[in-house]
Amino acid sequence: MGKTFAYIRVSTREQNENRQLDSLAGLNVDEIIIEKASGKNFVGREKYQQMKSQLRAGDLVIVKSIDRFGRNYTQICKEWESIINLGVDIEVLDMPILNTRDNQNGLTGRLITDIILKLLGYVAERERDNIKTRQAEGIASAKCRGVKFGRPLAEIPKDFIRCYELYKQGFIKVKDVMSMCNIAKSTFYKYAQSIKS
Repeated sequence: MGKTFAYIRVSTREQNENRQLDSLAGLNVDEIIIEKASGKNFVGREKYQQMKSQLRAGDLVIVKSIDRFGRNYTQICKEWESIINLGVDIEVLDMPILNTRDNQNGLTGRLITDIILKLLGYVAERERDNIKTRQAEGIASAKCRGVKFGRPLAEIPKDFIRCYELYKQGFIKVKDVMSMCNIAKSTFYKYAQSIKS
């Protein structure tokens, strides 16, 4: 019997790993690896790479869910294959049907696991794409209705509006407006742009 590793990943420093740690209660785990890193790139995950370098045939890697292996379909399948090809089993706590140790009916068991994994990875990525599409459609629809996005513009002082009118009529220059209103050049152009729009 090999060694059992549990890999826990949270995306940011603010996220808490307790939920994933709680899921390991009662399991016989030799080593728990906790990493605070984005799901984008496995090359940049130092602790994950260290764990992989320790894996030997007969070991077991436990994760809470398959998205701990990556953000997208290609990445999840690639990492899954790289671990399985070492002769290491994988246990996914949220999805027991994927547990390779339970599916040891030879080639057929592995084929079924691979099909399910690829299907789940595909569905997960499609859902992320659908969410992005819905967000983009919602933003476009809101813009058509005149909804403004971003930080609200600061209220333009009345003395600037009066000075800007004088500037537009050619009575004073930009530097005069800046001096009279006690503002920087960048602020002059920001206020001027707001008035134009």
